[in-house]
Amino acid sequence: MRVWLAVVGLFLADATSVGAQPRILSLDQCADQYVLALRPDATLALSPRADDADSHLRHLAVGHRRIRPTLEAAVAFRPDVVVRTWGGDPRLMRRLEQDGVRTVSIAEATDFDGAARNLRQVAQVLDAEPKADVLLTGMERGLARAGVAEGPRRSATYLTAGGFTAGPGTMIDAMMQAAGLINATTRPGFGPISVERVAWNPPLAFVLGFFDQARADWRGPGRHPVVRRAARDRVVADLPASVLTCPAWFAAEAVGQMAAR
Repeated sequence: MRVWLAVVGLFLADATSVGAQPRILSLDQCADQYVLALRPDATLALSPRADDADSHLRHLAVGHRRIRPTLEAAVAFRPDVVVRTWGGDPRLMRRLEQDGVRTVSIAEATDFDGAARNLRQVAQVLDAEPKADVLLTGMERGLARAGVAEGPRRSATYLTAGGFTAGPGTMIDAMMQAAGLINATTRPGFGPISVERVAWNPPLAFVLGFFDQARADWRGPGRHPVVRRAARDRVVADLPASVLTCPAWFAAEAVGQMAAR
């Protein structure tokens, strides 16, 4: 009887420990940012890109395991909750749901209201609403500081190293507006911008993105000598990839960088 009670006691203690620190699986780099910000105390399995240079919270990924978003790896980890943006295939998600695993999918955010909704949704599932409130307060304060600048609004074009720009209906557009800039790109969504267009009709100003990734798109149109000459002395901000790869609350940091110029 005493042995049986001891075994039961150990089981209950282990169950309590698991309940206090849920096992959370993140299936992609964007989802990594949410789980690292909201539940760094949990038992986490992050995506292989959690500590890449373009991961905003890569410093928090240290010490956490990283696994590929495959069915075999997910089942072996035995998660309580799975968070995803684009990671994982339908077969994986169906199996997890059949096994009773809670899943939360982060929607594409095209403005800061959408980013706030996503953060609150994930925080509710992860039981981390107080941390989400702190993050959202910081986001709102950052946007408020950026919006106090006075004077005429400046027109600018967003340009990536790969030669893409962004118009209405994108987080970049929302970020530029919040910084007091006029987005010179009027076509909705993302699209290419040619070297010839920049050469013949150079934008009044540039907001650069992803140029800090030296090995990425190193021969892209955005790095062409003609474009570099056109952008000289016209760069409003050179935004790092870490604030651009995931349209989340920390995009407000980029707004501050643009507004400062």
